Amino acid sequence: MHEIIWHGRGGQGVVVAAQILAEAAYLQGFKGVTSAPTFGPERRGAPLTASTRIADEPLRTFSQIEFADIAVVLDPSLLQVVDIQSSLKAGGLIIINTNLQPADIRLKAGLKLAVIDAVSVALKFHLLKEGAPIVNTPLLGAFARAAGLVSLTYLEKGLRKKLPPQVAAANSLALKTAYEETVMIGE
Repeated sequence: MHEIIWHGRGGQGVVVAAQILAEAAYLQGFKGVTSAPTFGPERRGAPLTASTRIADEPLRTFSQIEFADIAVVLDPSLLQVVDIQSSLKAGGLIIINTNLQPADIRLKAGLKLAVIDAVSVALKFHLLKEGAPIVNTPLLGAFARAAGLVSLTYLEKGLRKKLPPQVAAANSLALKTAYEETVMIGE
C-alpha cells in the first residue's frame, strides 16, 4: 500500500488533487484506492490536508494517515508551520511546489525530494481562481514523475472525469508540463 498525504491551504484544490489521484489509480488498475479530506472548520487559506491510499488489493484501512510514503506540498509556506518531514516514513518522498532549487531545501536524512515551480506552470496555462494560481494539477504531474505509481495517461483520464471539459484541456497541458519540469534528488 502507498500512502500519500497532501498539504495545502483551503481553496488550493488539495481535496480535488487527492480525488483525481485516487480516480486515476483506480482507472490504471489498482484494486484498492481511497481519498479523504482531513479538515474541520477551516476557511480559505487555512492549512488542511487530504490523503490518498493506493494498493494492489482492496483496502480495509480507512483511518487517517499517520506516516506517509509521499507528502505533496502545494504551499511551501506550510514547511514553516507544519512538521511535514516528520510525517514521512524513512525513505519517503516529499514533492514541493517551490521556485527554489533542490539544493536550497533542507531535508532530514533518508528522504527523497522532488520540486516543481507549480505556480509558474499554473500561470502559463491560466489556471486561476479568483486571481490566485491553482497548483494542484501541476503537482499531480510532479507526482507522476517523482513517484512513478500512476501514469500521465491515467491522470489525464482522472482529470477528464473530475473536471468540466473546458478546463480539463488546460489542466492536461499543465500536468504534462509539470511532469517534464520536475527536478528530483535522492533517487
